[in-house]
Amino acid sequence: MITSRGGNPEAGEDAPAPGAPEGSGPGAGASGETEAPGGRRGPDGAETGEPVGPGPGGPETAEEPAPPPAGPVTNVVVALVVVALGAAGLAGSWSLGLGEASAPSAGMWPFLVSAAITCLGAALVLRARRTRDAERFSSSSWAVLAGLATMAAFASLIGVIGFEIPAAALAFVWLRFIGGESWRLSALTSLGIVVAFYLLFVAVLAVPIPHLF
Repeated sequence: MITSRGGNPEAGEDAPAPGAPEGSGPGAGASGETEAPGGRRGPDGAETGEPVGPGPGGPETAEEPAPPPAGPVTNVVVALVVVALGAAGLAGSWSLGLGEASAPSAGMWPFLVSAAITCLGAALVLRARRTRDAERFSSSSWAVLAGLATMAAFASLIGVIGFEIPAAALAFVWLRFIGGESWRLSALTSLGIVVAFYLLFVAVLAVPIPHLF
């Protein structure tokens, strides 16, 4: 009779040697588990449901490369654009009238916001050479330019036809074409924003902003 190296003539080479601990045969892990085609098996032969693959220390997914930096020239150009927008807002707000601190006119708050934008743009000009986290212009940058253009159109129309129609159009364009929301959500949200602003600033606070109704 020919015996196997494990000493068990019936089990063959795959059987563990006499005295070896249970689950120490070929294909068994350190805890007695074996790897099955669909996952791991425990010492009793039942599947544990754990997939076979690299563990927490395995290879990680490669991250997307970061876009190239903008550079000092682009930083200066963008900062000057911000300053120009702030200056335009200052001029438009001044034409609406500022009023007094106790009785602000329609241009008071836009004037303050435009002044803050102008100061921030000037600060960006001074820090243009030390800024390293700005990204170079890409296809996604056009959405930012579109948002700025619609904001400028809103500021130029509000004194002519009131704030209702420009505000609704601005909110709709931002939600639908820049934010990618649905047509229905964009339309309903735009109308809701205009109604809320009208009730708060015109009906309740009686702020003298240009309006149609």
